[in-house]
Amino acid sequence: MSQPTAPDTAPGAAYPSAIRAWYVVVVLTLGYIVSFLDRQIFALLVQPIREDMGLSDTQVSLIGGFAFALFYTFFGIFIGRLADRRSRRAIIAAGITLWCCMTAACGLARNYWQLFLARVGVGVGEATLNPAALSLISDYFPRERRGRAISFYNMGVSLGAGIANLVGAWAIGIATAMPAVMLPFVGELRPWQLVFLMVGLPGVVIAALMFTVREPARRDRLAIATADGGRTEEISFRDTLRFLRARAGMYTTHFLGMSVVTIIGYAYFFWVPTMFVRTWGWSIPEAGYAYGLVVLIAGPIGVNLGGWIADALYQRGYKDGQMRTCLISAILVLVPASVIGPLMPTPALAILGLIPSTMAAAVVTATGAAALMMVTPNQLRGQVTAMYYFVINALGLTLGPTAVALVTDYGFADPAALRYSIAVVSLGAGLLALGFLAANLRHYRAGVIEAESW
Repeated sequence: MSQPTAPDTAPGAAYPSAIRAWYVVVVLTLGYIVSFLDRQIFALLVQPIREDMGLSDTQVSLIGGFAFALFYTFFGIFIGRLADRRSRRAIIAAGITLWCCMTAACGLARNYWQLFLARVGVGVGEATLNPAALSLISDYFPRERRGRAISFYNMGVSLGAGIANLVGAWAIGIATAMPAVMLPFVGELRPWQLVFLMVGLPGVVIAALMFTVREPARRDRLAIATADGGRTEEISFRDTLRFLRARAGMYTTHFLGMSVVTIIGYAYFFWVPTMFVRTWGWSIPEAGYAYGLVVLIAGPIGVNLGGWIADALYQRGYKDGQMRTCLISAILVLVPASVIGPLMPTPALAILGLIPSTMAAAVVTATGAAALMMVTPNQLRGQVTAMYYFVINALGLTLGPTAVALVTDYGFADPAALRYSIAVVSLGAGLLALGFLAANLRHYRAGVIEAESW
């Protein structure tokens, strides 16, 4: 890939109004909330699914993690390239419809493999969202305000996970109190199956809202030289790989650092409710309400605080403001709090320990994603975002839940030792994350300076 010439920034076209831009961010955030609600509800239902189907921790973690991540990551690359060329709002609308229907299909599953395949379908649908959404937001906001907008969007992770626990706890209470529900060709539905049906289908309303979103002008487009001396803005997949290879130090350390952070995040999301059930004898609704409130409050504070700090650092001349904020949060709060939290002697102290780890995880997640949009040209944003989520989900979403399960099943060989498994995985993953993120800083700083010069 030749050196890029000056970007096409849609001369004469102002950025959309702040009202319209933030409306789009809110709609996309609602979509992200629904995606995490449908993804995270599974974690609250681990215990009844495990008991009804006679599964081990490892088997149930493969449904919750691997089955989802398998096609979420595989289809993400293709969808990312599609988002760089086609209507992003249509891609998102189709994806929301698919994953909501497949979440409901989880409630109709009668055996392990039916549930596994339904989770695969959820992953395929959700693979459409982030590549297209981050690309859209980047075209609605200038660089100096982009971090806060993307951080607000990433609030969907915390809100979705928090609402999943709260709504899931409420839905389990309702479903448990209901008389047996019989469906033709399906038979009797268990309470956990009713929960999937209750949370899955209403999300389709968000898909309709996507058609109120306008496609903005695509900005920060690179023009590359052609063999005949002309210029083109069409960048082939091969040229995309060349672009990434030339900046391998920056993208590799970023992707790996964030993927190891994600191992901690998904280990927590997947196993914390069950930890309270096994360690302190809480009911599933009790664990769901407590953890849901923590995530619902601490998560949004973290993402917005992270975005504000990162934008402020950038405006003060710190080119690496996004990743600097990410690293400091991981060193000072995320890693130590994630290790100490599960080891607290009482459930009340454990809940308090979840607050700093949840807030810091939100800061890291938001700034890590926003950082990519500062160093990636328009034509590659969907693809790079898809590659980013490919790596962090292939490692984080697959290894996070499963690593904890393996340590519990084969290390401690005791289901009651779950909280120690969470601490062990958090410590190992945390040390790796700090190494990669520290190594990324100088590469990222150089990448931002290069992007500003295009």
